[in-house]
Amino acid sequence: MTKTTKTTKRSTQRPAATAPVLGPRALNRATLDRQLLLRRAPLSAKAAVEHLLGLQAQNVKPPYYALAARLDDFAPGELSALMADREVVRIVTMRSTIHTHTAEDCLTLRPLVQPARDRELTIFRQGLQGVDLDRLAALARDLVETEPRTMKQLREALLGEWPDADPQALAIAARCKLPLVQVTPRGLWGRSGQVALTTAEHWLGRPARPAPAPDATVLRYLAAFGPASVKDMQTWAGLTRLRDAFERLRPGLVTFRDEQGVELFDLPDAPRPDPDTPAPPRFLPEFDNLLLSHADRTRVVPPEHWGRAWQGNQAYRTLLVDGFLAGVWKLEDTTLVIEPFGRLTGDQRREVTEEGERMLTVMHPESSYDIRFGPVLR
Repeated sequence: MTKTTKTTKRSTQRPAATAPVLGPRALNRATLDRQLLLRRAPLSAKAAVEHLLGLQAQNVKPPYYALAARLDDFAPGELSALMADREVVRIVTMRSTIHTHTAEDCLTLRPLVQPARDRELTIFRQGLQGVDLDRLAALARDLVETEPRTMKQLREALLGEWPDADPQALAIAARCKLPLVQVTPRGLWGRSGQVALTTAEHWLGRPARPAPAPDATVLRYLAAFGPASVKDMQTWAGLTRLRDAFERLRPGLVTFRDEQGVELFDLPDAPRPDPDTPAPPRFLPEFDNLLLSHADRTRVVPPEHWGRAWQGNQAYRTLLVDGFLAGVWKLEDTTLVIEPFGRLTGDQRREVTEEGERMLTVMHPESSYDIRFGPVLR
């Protein structure tokens, strides 16, 4: 290997030794600021969903709690009205998980991550032997655009065409091949409804756009989650091979490195607050993207608390204190129960209590809740 080749490889994988170092607290404050968690933003719910590139929405309520933690003057009815008016939708996108996206992002981000959905199908190839996937997609589209279908209904209809296939694999194949959105009343605040699906194009009344080049999404990701490495964004998107996009954008970006020497990219004018900037407590929902969108999560999750925000497939609602994961919380009947991972100071308990009161007032204004600190979780 020539000397020139070695130099080129090193320049694309590791920053120069002179690049400024950002420690965990510096990364924490920058990310909190981008995530609207260092101070609440005077944005509309739609503008916030767009800025954040969507909200994780495995369950119905998390997007509402996510915005309550981030916005001034938020009320659950605002997001619910956007969903009822089809200005935001629930759809599988990043990391093969359900997200709440604006209609515009639904029609652009889903094509961007389609290669990952195609790769996901290889997991189910055994149950799809003999299945023509293009025909399956066409049949499934006709079915769900005739009327929204549940996954059970979709399985049963597709099984009639391919009786020897695995029923679950057939339905997942339809979800991977097509941009299927969950129709309302599913997702509306204070309403209930089973998951029924139709295509994004049918629900929104306009066609999906061609898969975009990732460059614009890289810039948006940095605006919402930066400073970040190539691997960080790949973790967020569930995509691979994004380095070329970062390299194309490099002349217009600034670079840093973390304490392990990993190169971090950022927008030149993006906020990077002082590491000692105060960070107030925040109550976050389960699966909040703040905790899921970087390969190295130490900017939010201290190493000693790794894995404590979830157990198996069960994620907990999380509490931030001084910007970092510091406990979990839950609503039990009429009590907000806060379970810290370590001892909180008197001032911290007071601030957490005040933030809990605010969250309850925003999310449950017609109910009365007590606030109780549970035992410290070891």
